[in-house]
Amino acid sequence: MSMRAAGADTENEPKMDAGDSSLQQAMTQFDAENARDPNVEMVNGVPRPREWVYAGRLSAWVRKLAPAASPALLLAARCQHICRWMIPRQSQPMTRAGYLRWRNDLKEFHAQTAARILRQAGCADDLIQKVRDLNLKKNFPRDPESRVLEDALCLVFLEFQFAGLAGKMTEDKMFNAVQKTWQKMTPAAQTLAAALPLGAKEKALLERALGAGRGRGPSPSAPSTP
Repeated sequence: MSMRAAGADTENEPKMDAGDSSLQQAMTQFDAENARDPNVEMVNGVPRPREWVYAGRLSAWVRKLAPAASPALLLAARCQHICRWMIPRQSQPMTRAGYLRWRNDLKEFHAQTAARILRQAGCADDLIQKVRDLNLKKNFPRDPESRVLEDALCLVFLEFQFAGLAGKMTEDKMFNAVQKTWQKMTPAAQTLAAALPLGAKEKALLERALGAGRGRGPSPSAPSTP
């Protein structure tokens, strides 16, 4: 299944180094795994596998933020949520502690699944370790590539998920979520976020977050985007 079939917002099929077929093989396998997602999202009126769409959107933002992104960063973007549906939220108690355990379980699952695919594709050990570190956000925020990936995660949230959540959560809870997201982002990503074509309600919440965070840089201690 080609990412181009999902429409303009996922038309971002990364091309890896032609001299290393293992990289393209791994990328193709990541897409194939995410294309098995039974959950769907409508893209230009067409139902698409949710995590397949998400991987394309995340890759697109990484490409925009870092046109010369390394193979490890491109691969990490493509597998950040790989097979996410296999560990549903209900796998842990519906409490704050359960939510945190679920997030940790997901991160480890994504990292292990990605590493297995990379090994099967014949990728080098150092590349596998780098992708794993990015999946686990192990060196955030010291690693510049981890900052790019976090910015991309935040931008995908604001562009594609923000409005849906805003309709389900109270304004105060939504403001807190947006403020935490805003504080994690670099100034360059904040500028891009401020220019997103959001609805009136979402723009107002973002303006509040921007105002609350004005004069403060991104907060390395803010919780990571799942």
